[in-house]
Amino acid sequence: MSRLPFEKVCTVLSFKRLLDRSLTAQAALVFLLGLGVTALIRRDEHPAVWVFQSALYTGVAVAVLAVQRRRAARAAGTDAGGLADLNRKIRHHEMPQDPEEQTAMRRLVAEQLGQMERAGKWLPYWLGAMGLFAVGMVVLGAVSGSLVFPLLLAVGMVALCFWVLRVRRHSLDHLRWMRQALRQE
Repeated sequence: MSRLPFEKVCTVLSFKRLLDRSLTAQAALVFLLGLGVTALIRRDEHPAVWVFQSALYTGVAVAVLAVQRRRAARAAGTDAGGLADLNRKIRHHEMPQDPEEQTAMRRLVAEQLGQMERAGKWLPYWLGAMGLFAVGMVVLGAVSGSLVFPLLLAVGMVALCFWVLRVRRHSLDHLRWMRQALRQE
């Protein structure tokens, strides 16, 4: 009985590692999530439409992920598996011991920090657009007389914005820590 929680932890960790390394696993997860959301939103449509829309969302998401992975792997000078390992080491504050891996890590950290700093210039505009969208939905809900769905959408939009800011801050902290640790080596 005492080994059961450990087995659950190992299962969760192996699932996370699978998602880190496998674009196919990520595609399957996106497809299932897209299918569920589409089924919830469009209950009155035929299930074939749900599957088609989910497949379309999955195709777009996989294309974006593949391009991002290829660009990051090329910038770091490694393959997709090595890129997943480097990203895991960044998240867990693990310093690479191999000099080649340190060089790849330096390039990856520089590339990702540069991307995040460039994207940070557009962040206020994105947050403003999300705020306008949330306010617009509440106003449309008030005009139409149904406030439940627009308020839920506005709260979800605000939660999404805070989540994006939190993830961005943590990613910047991890990347800056790794850059500092690599400089000290």
